[in-house]
Amino acid sequence: MKRLVSTSKTPSILIRIVVGLIFLSEGIQKFILAGPGVDRFTKIGFSHPSFWAYFTGSFEIVCGILILIGLVTRLAAIPLLIIMLVAFVTTKIPILMDKGFWAFAHEYRTDFAMTLLLIYLLIYGGRNHSVDRKLSHPGLE
Repeated sequence: MKRLVSTSKTPSILIRIVVGLIFLSEGIQKFILAGPGVDRFTKIGFSHPSFWAYFTGSFEIVCGILILIGLVTRLAAIPLLIIMLVAFVTTKIPILMDKGFWAFAHEYRTDFAMTLLLIYLLIYGGRNHSVDRKLSHPGLE
């Protein structure tokens, strides 16, 4: 029972893997698929949708990789949080206004989880098994 209820410090490596791979994947898709890329930015109403799709995709790829390896994790989380905020305002708020709370809650579930995980990484950084840790504490791992 004691083992069942005991807790330990959460290793950020699992969170970094989830966040890093999802953003890396989404960034790559903005370059190779029209739906999550240019078409999406056109539908939202951005002027110069090609620029914004590739600009956003580039940040998602670079920051996703940085988070995966745990290098400047806190800094890499900031542009991704901005991307999530823009996505919330441009795509999720209209759903809330047009279709109501439950449709919004359904559509926002992944974005909500990713935003909270990014906030976690912003607060706690890469922690164990990260390049940040190796640079700040050589010889610990």
